Amino acid sequence: MDEMNKDPLHGVTLAHMVEDLSDYYGWSELGRLIPVRCFTHDPSVSSSLKFLRRTPWARAKVEALYLETWRRAQATKGRE
Repeated sequence: MDEMNKDPLHGVTLAHMVEDLSDYYGWSELGRLIPVRCFTHDPSVSSSLKFLRRTPWARAKVEALYLETWRRAQATKGRE
């Protein structure tokens, strides 16, 4: 029980991921990276969450992009 959870997404909500990614990339770039309608046509966190909760393949893409972005940011911090 004392062992830390190895899942990097542990405790990270889908809403947090979408908000962070949209802040980091902007909606247009996010829509280019993950071309789904909720990111390309009148995007919002609310509409994105509705779609992503019903669509496992799209949620997996968001989670993968979030992890990649987070890892790159951590690597950049380590070089400074």
